[in-house]
Amino acid sequence: MRVIIEILMAFIGSTCFAMLFNVRKDKLFLAGLGGGLAWAFYLFLGIWIESDVARFVLSSAALTFYAEIMARVKRTPATFFVVSAAIPFFPGSKLYFTMEAAMHGDWSGFADYGTQTLLLAVAIACGILCTMTIVHAWKKRKENWK
Repeated sequence: MRVIIEILMAFIGSTCFAMLFNVRKDKLFLAGLGGGLAWAFYLFLGIWIESDVARFVLSSAALTFYAEIMARVKRTPATFFVVSAAIPFFPGSKLYFTMEAAMHGDWSGFADYGTQTLLLAVAIACGILCTMTIVHAWKKRKENWK
């Protein structure tokens, strides 16, 4: 039951964030669906992969691949789908605990939480960047073959 609630909240959060960007109604559901699917993939990877960083890289790569497909289907920039679908991945709790440790003068906790936060942020960026690079390189190569 907890998994279903997490996926539903990821969908709702992604949908609401897409609303902030004035994504049109015909694309709004797909933007939210990307966030829900990406979070479901993250949870599914937890069966085999223990590392949060590895799961974040693979999940953000999957959400970017989804965004690229939806961009072609809906003739919209992939950024609409990537940004809204990535919202569930932002490490808000880790950032909160990092700042809390700093406010209490717990510098070892600050360093630990800060490192974890930075690693997760880099993992998200790497997953998105690598997938976009591969998709665009493949697209460019396909155009050159014609």
